[in-house]
Amino acid sequence: MKNRASRLSACIAMMLIVLAATASGRNADTPSEADQRLADYFRTETARLEADCLSGIETLEQWEARRPVYRRQLLEMLGLDPLPEKTPLKAMTTDTIEHETFTVKNVHFQSRPGLYVTGNLYIPNTLDGPAPAVLYVCGHAQVKKDGVAYGSKAHYQHHAGWFARHGYVCLIIDTLQLGEIEGIHHGTYRHGMWWWNSRGYTPAGVEAWNCIRALDYLQERPEVDPQRLGVTGRSGGGAYSWWIAAIDDRVKVAVPVAGITDLRNHVVDGCVEGHCDCMYVVNTYRWDYPLVAALVAPRPLLISNTDKDNIFPLDGVVRTHEKIRRIYRLYGADDKLGLHITEGPHQDTQELRMHAFVWFNRFLKEANPVITEPAVPLFEPEALKVFAELPLNQINASVHETFVPLAGDAVAPKSQDEWAAQRNGWMAALREKVFRGWPNHDEAGPLDVRPVAGSQPTPGRCLERFDFTSQPHVRLSLLVVRHPDAQSPSRVNLHVVDDPNMVPMDVGIAEARDEVHAFFTPRGLGLDAASGDERKQVQIRRRFMLLGQTLDGMRVWDVRRAVQALNHIAAIEGLPVMLTARGNMAGIALYASLFEPSVERLDLSELPSTHRDGPTFLNVLRYLDMPQAVAVAAERAPVVLHQADALPWTFPQSAANNLGWPDGRFRVAAP
Repeated sequence: MKNRASRLSACIAMMLIVLAATASGRNADTPSEADQRLADYFRTETARLEADCLSGIETLEQWEARRPVYRRQLLEMLGLDPLPEKTPLKAMTTDTIEHETFTVKNVHFQSRPGLYVTGNLYIPNTLDGPAPAVLYVCGHAQVKKDGVAYGSKAHYQHHAGWFARHGYVCLIIDTLQLGEIEGIHHGTYRHGMWWWNSRGYTPAGVEAWNCIRALDYLQERPEVDPQRLGVTGRSGGGAYSWWIAAIDDRVKVAVPVAGITDLRNHVVDGCVEGHCDCMYVVNTYRWDYPLVAALVAPRPLLISNTDKDNIFPLDGVVRTHEKIRRIYRLYGADDKLGLHITEGPHQDTQELRMHAFVWFNRFLKEANPVITEPAVPLFEPEALKVFAELPLNQINASVHETFVPLAGDAVAPKSQDEWAAQRNGWMAALREKVFRGWPNHDEAGPLDVRPVAGSQPTPGRCLERFDFTSQPHVRLSLLVVRHPDAQSPSRVNLHVVDDPNMVPMDVGIAEARDEVHAFFTPRGLGLDAASGDERKQVQIRRRFMLLGQTLDGMRVWDVRRAVQALNHIAAIEGLPVMLTARGNMAGIALYASLFEPSVERLDLSELPSTHRDGPTFLNVLRYLDMPQAVAVAAERAPVVLHQADALPWTFPQSAANNLGWPDGRFRVAAP
């Protein structure tokens, strides 16, 4: 017995030697190889989404049939489906400033209870009736003195002042992050809040909702013609202009400035690295951005940008314009779509402002006067401040905790019918909303499982390495360990590990001659890890979300493909599979088991009790959390959790008890 154990331990030790040798071979002789494969992956996935965008739409009837579907999808990706209740705005004016040609009212309203929007309402002094109104949404400009925030509205005041001097009512509102009450735009960008992806939350949704309520506020004002509303803004404000114009037909004219480009620029060219989270929807339906722009058609739309903007590059802006031009032409409204490009970097230039003013005059006032006055700031920031003291009931700083509702606590089923409804609903949500970014069979291509030459270092072939294709540009490895005396193994124990160099020497299998053990590390880890510091890894993860995926979600796919690959290895073909994993990998293995019938058992250690702690899957917390996934897995195969605390796992235990599942189908054991 001791001799057999030592032989197997030596075999496992040799596995580690092979891993180390591999590090100087195909995968990791230079970091650039993994980097190049990742770049090729992003390029291929982006090209697929780019090709799908607005494809198959040749007639106006086809577009009109799809348009309501697209709008609902956009609302969902902003966290606004269903739309929140329109609670009372409780609008208040805290101060009034008199200028010789207009009046400024410092105002605030609550777009939801406790979610304050601060702004300045500019009203011309010589109105002879309700006037056209422009909602100006600010970009990322911080105005702060001695620790006091005055809001980005103070920085962009020159735009609102120009509109007021030329006969428009203009409401300029602060952003969530850079308002007088400071919220967060940088959840994944800076703060490691990857659970935003799991919750389906983006601050873009808050900005869009604040814009919807701002239009409500403008329509309540007696000075405003409710049928003549426009929107504009620059940079971040350009993006928010897109959201509100696309989802709200009350916007009759839109001029987003430096606020959009296509997915190719963001993912392939790296523009995502210059943008915070408010610039993006949670891309569940795998859109490219011309589809957002197309939803504005046939209303007058001017796309405005500079030619040297490094975060909204000219080529992507032009491609976006060209794609949506087809939709405007279906309406016979080519004259209502404009592309305005001026020389310059990513700045609020005078040239950009002039054409915006001309566009609003043309389509909101049906006039074309010569513009002789520039837009200039007229007030000190202190004059435009709304709050003397910030309200104690504000939720701006924590709105990410509540803006998108969670699925709620699941009630353990009392009957098989109740359980079937729960399980089927969760599985449908996983396929359609969480893992929608997985490739289909044709896109994934063949597994192409191949033994790696030189990976059988000992007599008896106790260890072999196999490479397989998870999807194009993702080539991964399986290490298969067999007991030297094994004759007819009954199953394969697939260990999903996050670091192949940390495979334990003693895995408790010295006498397990009826099992084959395989070790697998999904993409982006170990030898497949891309180079770069922590900041670079953050930007890699953010790219996955832009493609309607998450890195962890694609690792679930990799585990699925690894399970399938085992069935292509002659010595173990057709054997049932047990999954063993720890920590974040335990969550990834758990979800892979839900889609692979050959998985007959799970042995999971230190499984996070909630997706807030990982793993990160797109939208998952809107539908279910980890205990419910455990229950779905345990219905079909025994699940053993090695956990210090059994309390979070009452749901699967109750489901097992209520539904009469076999003894041992689910249990919590000591760590």
